[in-house]
Amino acid sequence: MLTILFDGIAYGMLLFVLACGLSITLGLMNFVNLAHGAFAMAGGYITVIMMNHFGISFYWCLPVAFLAVAAIGAALERTLYRRLYKASHLDQVLFSIGLVFMSIAAIDYFVGGQQQLINLPPELRGRFEMFGIGIGRYRLFIVLICAILAAVLQLALTRTRLGSQLRAAVDDGRVARGLGINVSVIFTLTFALGSGLAGLGGALGTEILGLDPNFPLKFLIYFMIVVTVGGTSSITGPFVAALLLGIADVAGKYYVPQLGAFIIYAVMVLVLILRPHGLFSREGGR
Repeated sequence: MLTILFDGIAYGMLLFVLACGLSITLGLMNFVNLAHGAFAMAGGYITVIMMNHFGISFYWCLPVAFLAVAAIGAALERTLYRRLYKASHLDQVLFSIGLVFMSIAAIDYFVGGQQQLINLPPELRGRFEMFGIGIGRYRLFIVLICAILAAVLQLALTRTRLGSQLRAAVDDGRVARGLGINVSVIFTLTFALGSGLAGLGGALGTEILGLDPNFPLKFLIYFMIVVTVGGTSSITGPFVAALLLGIADVAGKYYVPQLGAFIIYAVMVLVLILRPHGLFSREGGR
């Protein structure tokens, strides 16, 4: 039971890192970016190529995946995304889902449609026992990395000047510009951060979730569920939601595997019945 709980927490932590970038762009920037999974896929393929073709250490691949995908996100924000900030959510959905299908086709053409595999460092393989709990070394690594990221991200968005400027830019861009805030640069940095976190999540998730060209479509619904259940007004909501959904999904698939993913959807429906705007959203959905 405790082993299942730990695996669920590790899975939830991974979901949080994968989804928190979407929470930032949707909740703080009010942009419906359904191409978020494509950025995660990019991080996964960067890791696979660096490890399998160039023999680079897994530990070096993680920061490179973050920085490379963040740079891609910044470039796309400057050239494409900013043109749609004031567009309707339907236009944003159609645009971003189009990017998803383009990325799938591009990866399938250049890399192929086969499942990608990586070899983790020896110290991250296998399991060990602690207080009767079977703990996977790689899952423990994910828990530690994701917990640190969650704490740093929460502090950055609530206690730093950048976080204050971002909230001001979203609430009233004209007033923010009048106060000397460079709204354009703030949005680019924020979008790059969200994209980079997705890339890091994709790199970390390759071993557990698998990686193929359909990754953005397979896991898009999970990202959306985390953000919907947690709410978009803070990072705390998606973090708690990811843990809750990760534990529910792992426990459900272990105890009642015939139900498949039904458990995670049932939890989502139950939460939204009790809290229509998410666990930590203010009334009004923000």
